[in-house]
Amino acid sequence: MKLPKFLLADNSNFPDDIFVLHTEFPRFVINLKDDEIEWFEDLSGENEEDIANELSTLIQQVSIFYDKEMEQYE
Repeated sequence: MKLPKFLLADNSNFPDDIFVLHTEFPRFVINLKDDEIEWFEDLSGENEEDIANELSTLIQQVSIFYDKEMEQYE
């Protein structure tokens, strides 16, 4: 199965939170309410500078993805 790079997720137990799942390496879920990230990968041993740069790019992509998704609901 081919998955999209990003998926929106919500949960009625967290009504004020907006979650986006990143399905490619490094896989993670981000809560756009507070930008908290939960990693699904073990990133120990990875170059911290590379991960920080990648994360910065991915967060920008998440924001663009979310904005485009919300435009479709308007």
